[in-house]
Amino acid sequence: MSEEELKELLQDVKDYLHISWDDEKTDKNLTGMIKRGMAHLNKIAGVSNLDFMAEDSPKSLLLDYVRYANSQALEVFEMNFQSELLSLHLEYQSNAQEDSNEDTK
Repeated sequence: MSEEELKELLQDVKDYLHISWDDEKTDKNLTGMIKRGMAHLNKIAGVSNLDFMAEDSPKSLLLDYVRYANSQALEVFEMNFQSELLSLHLEYQSNAQEDSNEDTK
């Protein structure tokens, strides 16, 4: 992900969390949460390149991941979003399986 995309995603997160002020420390903390959330969701999906810029389930889950992380409630994120995380995993694993089947034909 480019720096420009990361800045755009940071602004989306700040809008989602209703953070209207600019503060270097807040931005640094949120950027760290975004990067950790992206890595965590990529791991759950079993891929390394989820599209967090598109208005789709990966971005929605990332916004909620950061919301929970920002509220120091990350330990309940997976429990509260279990069905969405499972759907994400199954969707990307089925896509990978379809791609694999096409490659063997």
